[in-house]
Amino acid sequence: MSYMSYKTLNPCILISKGKAIHWFDDDRIFSDDVVQLAKHYSDMGADELIIFDLSETESDKEIAIDLVRKMNRVISIPSIVGGNIRRLEDVKKILYAGARRALLNFSKPESLDLIEEVSNRFGKDRIGVSLRDFDELYKQQNIIEQFSSEIIFMHRLDLDSIGYVTEVPSLVVTDVMEQEEVFRVLSSKAVKGVSGKFISQKDMGYVAFKELCEARGIQMSTYESTISFEDLKKDATGLVPVIVQDYKNKQVLMMAYMNEDAFDHTLRTGQMTYYSRSRKKRWVKGETSGNYQYVKHLIADCDSDALLAQVEQLGSACHTGNVTCFFNKIIENDAEHKNLNDVLESVYHTIHDRKINPKVGSYTNYLFDKGLDKILKKMGEEASEIIIAAKNPNAEEIKYEIADFLYHTMVMMVERQITWEDILYELSDR
Repeated sequence: MSYMSYKTLNPCILISKGKAIHWFDDDRIFSDDVVQLAKHYSDMGADELIIFDLSETESDKEIAIDLVRKMNRVISIPSIVGGNIRRLEDVKKILYAGARRALLNFSKPESLDLIEEVSNRFGKDRIGVSLRDFDELYKQQNIIEQFSSEIIFMHRLDLDSIGYVTEVPSLVVTDVMEQEEVFRVLSSKAVKGVSGKFISQKDMGYVAFKELCEARGIQMSTYESTISFEDLKKDATGLVPVIVQDYKNKQVLMMAYMNEDAFDHTLRTGQMTYYSRSRKKRWVKGETSGNYQYVKHLIADCDSDALLAQVEQLGSACHTGNVTCFFNKIIENDAEHKNLNDVLESVYHTIHDRKINPKVGSYTNYLFDKGLDKILKKMGEEASEIIIAAKNPNAEEIKYEIADFLYHTMVMMVERQITWEDILYELSDR
């Protein structure tokens, strides 16, 4: 999919002192719950989220980074984050908080000094620049094209001129509220998407607005299927079964059915949509519970008579509250089966239980009683033991020491209220 051909709608959140503020009115609060606002935009069908951190103090910047991290855990769309980036460490924090791209403000001299360093460190595809006008682009065109992969123009400008100056994908942020003006921006061949006041309205229906754009001949960003629904083999009622799987841990979540309308709606919105046989109508998963599913991969089987949907699941898949609908065991072989995720989670929960329900004589409770400093001291000792063991020819010793280190690490995680899910999110974001 070419960014230049398929256009995106990118709402923008301005963060100040932990709140979302109104566009061009720093004194008015747009939303007290920034994370919920981000989730709302994602659920309503936006393509990408732009976040500007307007914090001035280090403490407020840390609050903003924490909000960015929380936002990226509840949205199913990419995020771009900018605002007051002065050093490589700022870019690192933004990217490690789950942002697809960090945005350098090229109206500030420190950004010019920083872009080559952060591009070489993280890759140019993780770096974008914001510009106020064409003058900045003309002056810095070479460095922008060499070290960044996206330009965000912060004001209205001569749109048709963009394509003559650079081939770097460009997005326009505008304060206009006229729908016709937004259509004009999206109609420009050189513009990949639009953001700003109109696109960031809370009641903005992105799917419906895309349909208006399509009616005007503006190709909007949607999922493109390599086959049509007609190519699939349907049952007697015109339905195709869909097995739904968590795209990260591969756990089977549920089974449902699609008709052509549900198939097309899934491609158009990115939200898993099915046909409810009991209600005899379209069913967007999560529309009543909030437990949406966002498609990552849609795969047909060898006979094209069933689909595998690998999804990002928000909340539980099952109406009972279980993570998966498949939890009623019928036959279970007693053969020993060890799954790394299961073992780590099991040990973690045992440690967590010791914290809540102390047991006399428990070494785990001894560590908790001694406090964080003692736990950290043991982690340091075990880390040293791994290094020493790795120098010895017997690999078995390394295994023992790594296991000891992981145990003490989990004690620290429980003490600091960090879960394995937190770690998995962090790793997947990188």
